[in-house]
Amino acid sequence: MPDETDRRILRHLLADPQAANADLAARAGVTTASLWRRLEKLRASGTIRAIRGRIDWRKLGYEVQVSLRFTLDKTNPRAFDDFTAAARLVPEVTEIQTFLGSVDLRLSVIARDMAHWQQIYREKILTLPHVADSDALMMVATIKDTQDMPL
Repeated sequence: MPDETDRRILRHLLADPQAANADLAARAGVTTASLWRRLEKLRASGTIRAIRGRIDWRKLGYEVQVSLRFTLDKTNPRAFDDFTAAARLVPEVTEIQTFLGSVDLRLSVIARDMAHWQQIYREKILTLPHVADSDALMMVATIKDTQDMPL
C-alpha cells in the first residue's frame, strides 16, 4: 500500500508526467535515488502501469466523437466475446468499456466529420455481431478530463 511519500510522488507525476526524475524528486521532497526506488516499487506492484502520451484527436483532424452504448443479445453464449473481438478491429474505436446493468458495453468512436461518421457507422458499427439494442451520444464538449486522483 502506498504511503504518504508515494502519494506525493504520484500527485507530482500525474501533474507533470514528463518531468525529469531530479525535478520530480525535488517537488516531492525526496532524493533522486529514493524517487527511483519508489517508482520502481510502484511499477512492480502495478500501481503505475504506464506513462502514456495523450493525443488530442482534434489536432489530427478528428472533429467528431461519439459514445455508443450497446445491449447484446445474450441468447448466444459467445455474444460478448464475438462483439468485443469485432469492435477491437475497428480503428476508429478508441475505447471499449463493459458495464453491469441495462447497458452491456460502451464504445468511444472518433471520426473526421459527419460524413466519415456515417461511413463508419454504416460499414463498421452496424455490422458488429449480437447487438440487441444501441444508443449513440454525440459529444459536444469535454467539461472535465483528468486522470488525477485524490491522493
